[in-house]
Amino acid sequence: MRPRLTALSIVAITAAALLVAWVYELSLENLLVLAPVIVVGAAAAAGLLVLWTRVGLEWLQASRHPRRVVMLLVAGLVLVAVLTVLGVELPREG
Repeated sequence: MRPRLTALSIVAITAAALLVAWVYELSLENLLVLAPVIVVGAAAAAGLLVLWTRVGLEWLQASRHPRRVVMLLVAGLVLVAVLTVLGVELPREG
C-alpha cells in the first residue's frame, strides 16, 4: 500500500475513534477495546452509503423524467422538514 494512503487511513481511523469516544464519553481503555468495532461499523456504513447512492443514481438515470423525480424527492424532504419545525407529530397506534 502507498505510504500516503496509509497515513491518511490512520488519521481517518483515529479521528473516527476519537469522535465516537467524545460523543459517547468513553474512557481511553474502552476506546482501545472498541476501536476495531468502530472501524468495522464505520466501514460498513460508508459501504452502504456508497451502494445506495449508486443504486439511486442509476435508477434516476433510467427514469423517463429525472427532473420530476428529483423535484418530488426534494418537495418531500422540504415537507418533512417544515412539519418537523412546526412540531407536527403523527398519531401513535395502540
